[in-house]
Formats: sequence, C-alpha cells, structure tokens
Amino acid sequence: MTLHGQTAIVTGAAAGIGLAVAARLAAAGARVHCVDVSPALADAVKELSGAVPVQADLTDRAATHRLVHDIAERDGRLDVVVNVAGITQDAFLHKMTDEQWDAVLAVNLTAVFTVTRAAVQILRAQGGGRIVTISSASWLGNLGQGNYAAAKAGVVGLTLTAARELGRFGGTANVICPGFIDTAMTRAMPPDLQQAQVAKTWLGRAGEPDDVAKVVEYLAGDGAAFVTGEVVNVGGGYRI
Repeated sequence: MTLHGQTAIVTGAAAGIGLAVAARLAAAGARVHCVDVSPALADAVKELSGAVPVQADLTDRAATHRLVHDIAERDGRLDVVVNVAGITQDAFLHKMTDEQWDAVLAVNLTAVFTVTRAAVQILRAQGGGRIVTISSASWLGNLGQGNYAAAKAGVVGLTLTAARELGRFGGTANVICPGFIDTAMTRAMPPDLQQAQVAKTWLGRAGEPDDVAKVVEYLAGDGAAFVTGEVVNVGGGYRI
C-alpha cells in the first residue's frame, strides 16, 4: 500500500500508538505532521522519513484550529487525520475531582472535536479524505475511568457523525477501539492489574502499538475506500 504524496496529521505522536501510527504512515510515503505537547516529540520522530514534528497543546482550541488549516494550506491538501492523543486521570466516581474530569475531557474529547471540525471543513472543500479516531475498549465503561470512558464514548459518536456528514463529499471517518495495549500508559498500572487485563484477552498477550497502527494504515489506504462509519475493535478478543 502506498500513501505517496499524501499529507497526514497524527496527534499524540510522541510515543505509543501515536508514534507507531506516524511510523506506519511515513513508511507508506505520506508526509506526516506529528503533533504532541511533549518536548520529546522531535527526538521520537527524527528517524521517520517525511515526519514533521509539531509541538502543540491541543487544548488550545484556537491554536489547534489554525494548526490544522495551516498544514493543509502549506501542503496544498490534507488526506489523513488520525486522532490519537489522550491522557488518563483515574479515580472512582465518588472520589473524582472536577479537575480530573475537566483535564481528561479537554484532551480526549474536546481536542478531538477541534481537530475533527477543522479537518471536516477542509475535506468537504477538497472532496475527500480520511479521519481515523482512536477510542478505547473502555468506551463501554470501566472501573475508575468514568472521565476516560465518557470521553472515549464521546469520540465514537463524534466520529460516526463525521462519517455521515462527510460521505457525500467523498470522505470517510472510522473509529478504532484498542483493548489492552503495551504502552507507557498501561505499564504505569500495578502489575496485578496488567495481568488481569491480559487475562481478558483471548490471544493471551497484550497488544503492541503496531497492532493498532496496521489497522490505521488500512483505513487510510485505498483498500478501505468503501469503509466508513465503522467501529473496529483491536483487542485480541478483549470484549468477547
């Protein structure tokens, strides 16, 4: 598969799933604008041919809107947008603070809306393109993750709405729900909780970021030209 000559934006690209996605799209020939708030971004993507590091705070809504439009204007088009950036601040509902709720919703839902809204404006005008949003198996609810689950459920509804609104302009929008993936975020969990999550996975292992990135690559390519409005579970049977 080739994405030669295409322009892509990947958020949360400094590590984990976002970095794996950026690597996949860059290897397929895309010019990948790798967006992350982390100062480690430039080092993380320096080996990726065609990668452009863009350090930015996606919770700055005005700046994020300008960022997406500026990239499309400079490159002459925008072909693929992948929403990966996310954080966790876990707590049981009776202990969750307003600050924990607001912080997670700001990054995991509102920032996805800001990027997606700008992308939809561009893709409608140019007559097509792809949006892929990373949700989570937790969108169906998870202990201690009321804020995270709410945000991840929200991006499912948001992205499926984008699929409806983009279809007549030739654009697609799909959601990927990873299960338990081996990232810095999940490695911060206590070992017993990690083992419990792996035990729910019928393939008997944690997923790798590239397991998700391969599905993103497919949804961004020609093979998925007639695939839109889908929620794809990538969890080794995590939910069955």
